[in-house]
Amino acid sequence: MVRKSRKSGAVRMRRVYDPVEAEDGTRVLVDRLWPRGLSKGAARLDAWLKEVAPSDELRKWYGHDPERHEEFVERYEAELADPERAAALEQLRDLAAKGPVTLLSSTKELPLSHVPVIVEAMSD
Repeated sequence: MVRKSRKSGAVRMRRVYDPVEAEDGTRVLVDRLWPRGLSKGAARLDAWLKEVAPSDELRKWYGHDPERHEEFVERYEAELADPERAAALEQLRDLAAKGPVTLLSSTKELPLSHVPVIVEAMSD
């Protein structure tokens, strides 16, 4: 999925395990935990902004249960107002203003993860 941020650049969502593509631009991991079985060299990241990820409490409560997704989005949007998360979100906006950005997660089901919420918040 590719979207434009409010400041210009394209924002993509991908799994961190997917092969690197030239179109990725700046590659940013947005998970709180490091992906299992992946070395830092293999990830080829430009940044790891774990501060923008959902709290451990929210992540564990959600458990990627589709029935909880709507409430998860609401709770996570509220968490993004936290000063530390808001600052990390602003860093992502700044990166997107400079060129393409790919938000990376180890999540198997990206559409049901926190990543689309971040992409949407970047365009607000």
